[in-house]
Amino acid sequence: MSRPAAESTSTALSAHQIWTRARGAALVLALILIGGIALATVRSTESHGALDPRSADPTGSRAVAELLRDSGVTVTTATTLDEATAATDSRTTLLVTTPDLLTETQQATLRATMTRSDTRTVLIGAGQASLPTLAPDVTSAADAPVANRSPACTLPAATRAGSAELGGERYVITPGTEADACYPADGSPTLVRLPGSTGTADTVLLGSPDILYNNRLDQQGNASLALQLLGSRPHLVWYLPSLADTSATTDAPAGDTTDNFLSLIPSGWLWGTLQLAVAALLAAIWRGRRLGPLVTERLPVAVRASETTEGRARLYRKTDARDRAATVLRSATRTRIAPLLGVPVQDAHAPERLLPALSARLPETTADPRTLLFGPAPADDATLIRLADQLDALEREVRTS
Repeated sequence: MSRPAAESTSTALSAHQIWTRARGAALVLALILIGGIALATVRSTESHGALDPRSADPTGSRAVAELLRDSGVTVTTATTLDEATAATDSRTTLLVTTPDLLTETQQATLRATMTRSDTRTVLIGAGQASLPTLAPDVTSAADAPVANRSPACTLPAATRAGSAELGGERYVITPGTEADACYPADGSPTLVRLPGSTGTADTVLLGSPDILYNNRLDQQGNASLALQLLGSRPHLVWYLPSLADTSATTDAPAGDTTDNFLSLIPSGWLWGTLQLAVAALLAAIWRGRRLGPLVTERLPVAVRASETTEGRARLYRKTDARDRAATVLRSATRTRIAPLLGVPVQDAHAPERLLPALSARLPETTADPRTLLFGPAPADDATLIRLADQLDALEREVRTS
């Protein structure tokens, strides 16, 4: 073994190698970020969701809101129950887009506002979840498809509008209850007006929201019916129940926090996360696969033996592997001198076979063969170098004896 060189060989990756290995992952991450930014930009436009008076989407309600404003009606959008109730008075029409989403506490609060305020309340698509509280004299029947239907009632707003596209929830009125039942589907009305107990207050149940959509407003008598139902008072409060409303969690069980949070995550994100996890697992299996046992390959270039020796010596020195280096030197020396001493190669590493043959060949050698060939690991680099020189001298002595 040659003496270790003064300089050391670095095994750290260069900046170019790091970039070569990481550029694929960096590209994927950049594409994900760009896609997320683009999606957020698209969704940050005027799209606010179905029945939103600010939305110009096909299922938004900006068109009817603008028509109401042109008629002198002030339209106020409320996303919390507190905002809706605070803005409601005797000169107000209160529109609730999705009453079934309200909790029991919210429904009770809304019912109290409906009772004490001399106002009109329009409930869109109210079903079994909200009717017992908001309209206790009405129950719901099976849904009906949205279609062009005739009024079939004496309600002035319906008779002036004529045919309109209604359906969705169908209602069953308790016998003896005063009500206007309009636009029937299979005998059950899809629009019901319940007069209030005092003043001009009343409640309107609308089975489906289609007459308020931007893309359906110009069909049949939809616009006329919508403007008459929502424009009878100078002020319209358009209430859109939302998750930002803190009153929605007032009566939620304390133990359901995690379940409620998970229920807010769209199913597409959950499936996407699962797919990414499966893809990561497959990538790990692909990168860690074994194609079989290692095989010897011909080097594309000839490497000088001295360069290989020097390279290995630098690696041993870098890791302070003097024990490993000494073992390699001694093993190689025993393997080379065993045939010269008449000892089979398979017995070259057995002291009881090799040392007697060596003593018989070199009875007057000054070095201790046992220490040289089977001794302990060197304590420092100088001792390792001295061991290498002594093993070379021993081998030369055996060859020339």
